[in-house]
Amino acid sequence: MSVGNRVSNDHQLARLLQIGVVLEEVVEVRAARHYETLSADERDADVETLLADAREESADHRERLEALIDRLDADPVPLAEVEALVEAQYAQTRPEDFDGVLYDQLNGEETAYKFYDDLIEAIEASEASFALDREELLATLKEIRAEEAEGVEEVTEFMEDRA
Repeated sequence: MSVGNRVSNDHQLARLLQIGVVLEEVVEVRAARHYETLSADERDADVETLLADAREESADHRERLEALIDRLDADPVPLAEVEALVEAQYAQTRPEDFDGVLYDQLNGEETAYKFYDDLIEAIEASEASFALDREELLATLKEIRAEEAEGVEEVTEFMEDRA
């Protein structure tokens, strides 16, 4: 299920928020894996801090999304189904598909940003009522999207500084 043009009910919103949770888990796991696999040449305090910050931010985003999902009047979608949707729509690349840790990290940040941007647009285009306050929902998603945009900028600047 892609974000599509509109979000029409709590069930669909819950499913989309669950996709966000899984996307955040992907970024978190990849950042942790990258940290563990850095060679001695690649390990320095700046890279380690960047990856640690990415893990912490993704964990925070995941918790905020889960709190929204808990307040919706919808049955949860089985995790395996959501993971399959994320794999098909948003996580078609693997860490080894990129030339280095930072490119993969940038891809994860950009993918999450685009997902939240599309989700916000779909909610704003919808006239549906949700169990959540629309303004609170949008404010939370816009904050997360802004943090993802900052992450994209941070990784990009970091890469440019190292070039």
